[in-house]
Amino acid sequence: MRLLYYTSGDQLGWTKDLIGDDLVPPYAILSHTWVEDQEVTFDDITKDSGKSKTGYDKIRFCAQQAESDGLRHFWIDTCCIDKSNNSELSEAIISMFRWYKNAKRCYVYLSDVSSGAAENNSDGHRRREPAIGKSRWFTRGWTLQELIAPASVEFFSKEGDRLGDKRSLMQTLYEITGIAVQALEGSPMDSFTVDERMSWARRRNTKREEDAAYPLLGIFDVQIPLLYGEGRQKALDRLRKAIREHNSINLPIATGASYNSHAEEHNSRCLPNTRTALLHDIANWANAEESKPIFWLSGMAGTGKSTIARTIAQSFASHGQLGASFFFKRGEGERGNASRFFSTIANDLVACEPGMLPGIRKALDEDSAISDRVLEDQFEKLILQPLVGIKQACSQTLARVVVLDALDECEQEQDIRTILQLLARTKAIRPVPLRIVVTSRPELYIRLGFKEMPNGTYQDLVLHEVPRTTIKHDIRLFLEHELGTIRKARMLSSDWPATHQIQALVELAVPLFIYAATVCRYIGSKGGNPEGYLRKVLEYRKSTFSQLDRTYLPALDQLLDEQEDEKEEWLHAFRELLGSIVVLARPLSRISLARLLQVPQEEITCRLDSLHSVLNVPNQEDMPVRLLHLSFREFLVDPRKQGQSPFWVDERARHESLQQNMCDLEPGTLRSEVDEGEISTYLSPELQYACRYWVYHLKQSQRLVSNKATVDTFLQKHFLHWLEAMSLIRDTHKCVSLLETLSTLVEASNSALSAFLHDARRFTLRFRHILQDAPLQIYSSALIFAPEASIVRKAFVDEMPKWIKLLSKREDDWDACRSVLEGHNSSVNAVAFSPAGPGLRKVAPSRPFSRFLASRNIQTRRGAFSTLRSIEVSIFAWCLPTLKYTKPSFADSAVYLYISSLSNVARQHQLPKASMKLASMELWRGLRV
Repeated sequence: MRLLYYTSGDQLGWTKDLIGDDLVPPYAILSHTWVEDQEVTFDDITKDSGKSKTGYDKIRFCAQQAESDGLRHFWIDTCCIDKSNNSELSEAIISMFRWYKNAKRCYVYLSDVSSGAAENNSDGHRRREPAIGKSRWFTRGWTLQELIAPASVEFFSKEGDRLGDKRSLMQTLYEITGIAVQALEGSPMDSFTVDERMSWARRRNTKREEDAAYPLLGIFDVQIPLLYGEGRQKALDRLRKAIREHNSINLPIATGASYNSHAEEHNSRCLPNTRTALLHDIANWANAEESKPIFWLSGMAGTGKSTIARTIAQSFASHGQLGASFFFKRGEGERGNASRFFSTIANDLVACEPGMLPGIRKALDEDSAISDRVLEDQFEKLILQPLVGIKQACSQTLARVVVLDALDECEQEQDIRTILQLLARTKAIRPVPLRIVVTSRPELYIRLGFKEMPNGTYQDLVLHEVPRTTIKHDIRLFLEHELGTIRKARMLSSDWPATHQIQALVELAVPLFIYAATVCRYIGSKGGNPEGYLRKVLEYRKSTFSQLDRTYLPALDQLLDEQEDEKEEWLHAFRELLGSIVVLARPLSRISLARLLQVPQEEITCRLDSLHSVLNVPNQEDMPVRLLHLSFREFLVDPRKQGQSPFWVDERARHESLQQNMCDLEPGTLRSEVDEGEISTYLSPELQYACRYWVYHLKQSQRLVSNKATVDTFLQKHFLHWLEAMSLIRDTHKCVSLLETLSTLVEASNSALSAFLHDARRFTLRFRHILQDAPLQIYSSALIFAPEASIVRKAFVDEMPKWIKLLSKREDDWDACRSVLEGHNSSVNAVAFSPAGPGLRKVAPSRPFSRFLASRNIQTRRGAFSTLRSIEVSIFAWCLPTLKYTKPSFADSAVYLYISSLSNVARQHQLPKASMKLASMELWRGLRV
């Protein structure tokens, strides 16, 4: 950076090239628009020429104004940059935002605005404001950052008269440019969304096409190479890519969980003039400053909770108020559990509140695997602390709304309780308050979770307790709309359906919207007779039919009646296909279902053609087939229907069948670096499904693994291939927990498999970073360095590359270190266990500790004590099988031990040293790291 100044002899000079902001003296900076061939250039200053150009007047003006403000040095872009030097030009453009920001004064010279008679009173300012707004300066691309970056911006007419500054003209500048007042006041740029910042430049022009992108580099704090000649669009594309990479936080998310995901695209929203009072109440709650932070919308299955959730999410999004959404869905992988809940919410929130980025990046720097930690850690590091750390809220609305739908479909009840406990802590978050809408069935554990919240945390509304007249009104509007659409499409008579038929359907439906939606899909089935199907639906009015029976039996009975002499065969095929679909942990496409069930794809397609009223069957054969509503699954697997309903599905039998078909996995042949397209080519969706969920289905089948079972054979032949595949599909982090689950399913007599699984867990824990980053290193690294005694190494010794020779001696057996807790870099004062739970918590004065070496255990009746030897930063513990003394407080709650040595532990808890024995690290089996 070079700065201009006038010498004592009134000659214009400049400093040497100043490298480093700390070497730059205080300076003023000029912002102006260029006049062709009249600007004083770097070459002019070098040759002491250019004084005849009109642009020289701006240099004199800037120098005089700087001097009056006590500044000797000043900077002007036209003559302080050697534009013939591409390297210097590139550096200047990249540094421009910072240079304007660091200036003590920025003078905006409006060459097309005349001050006229000097009037310094407020009336004079008001008369000049319209003229300012018409200045060409506000239409140029480069002047955007020149307005935003400096703290002090003053506007001058072509006569050099002061017109006002950024503060006094704030409202005028906002009206002219559309730039948020907070941005003009100096709020950090990451307080504003990408779209909002992009919009500030939308109406500005530049002489060179590529300069549509380059003036925005500082506003987004990114860098890209300057490639003049590539064109406007390519430059903007590169800019957007750099912004995405800069804003990327590399958090794993639950695919399809957001309200506007493709998976939710065709699901219903509330029709106009329905649910009006409820939607109005939720909007008022979200925008009232005194509102409770959580709105719980509960209702039994089919009352329209998800439809309402999608509608309010879409509504808040359209008003720029939606912060995040998560639509739980049982049987859809990570949408069916809490493993990616907080990371998905954080990913959504940071998109609309970029001020969270520093906090989330800090959390990831301290612990790159934070998204795999216990839910409380994820909430604190990814949600709570980043929100509290925001310096300036991006949204001008009162609060950010988070919509959580179908919380009851989250698999683990304890996870649901934990989520509710953590959400209650959002009550006092500032400067970005949250309003959280939660929908769920009124299950007991959810009701208890809400009751445990502090007073004033939530308000609730029970859908099936909404006045019956309101529900009937909304269902009637829905039926009239849907049946009217069917009437037009099928060209039926104008008096169909009859008024009494609609009234009968309304009475059958209340309070379940899912009934109305399902019967309309059935009545409008392709190739069917709407009039006949409507009459059939109305036949199921008897009290002997439950509401789910009335919802699903008309369509299924119709299909069964059409089979004539092949009913048993059709029912077998129905139970095989539908039974598999309803127990899948993640939905699969027709192609994958055919391969998984070993049934021709054409047959799968034919079976599904008649089930569109209860299933979402996409036209594309590679798209997943989904249940339209969870209540259909409940209808099929209800154990009370066994022996009574021909459509009943034996859930346990279907899990067992799927598991048996999944184990015969082929060895992987993929390279360590493969793009997503290649992975999909080599690992088909059904194979990826098998890798992820074969243990899940085995567990759900409630069948123990015996000697020489398929599972045993599979592990002995393909364990390493499974690890490789899990690495390629980025699920390595799940392998240890899957192996632990599998070990609980082994028959006691199958000691060989138990030993193999124990060794497999040690192998996976020791080499998990290798497995995660370089799949094929399983064979050429992990297997090579596994201990001599490792059962996995012995089982797969033939898989070792022949060209590798181990020069050093490998370990004889696994050492006592089971796993390492990462992301810690200082000492720890305490460690706490909860005997009833899987978590470990640490207490440190500032930062967490860096290395965790679990080598010895103190085991009591209900838990384990832990101590810290700070010099080695290791945790030691001892096993005392003969210990009889246990403090009641320890037996029932987490204990925090502030310990400096083993002797203190023994003395404090009266532990006899003579009975101490070296413990097996199996005592750490329940510890989730």
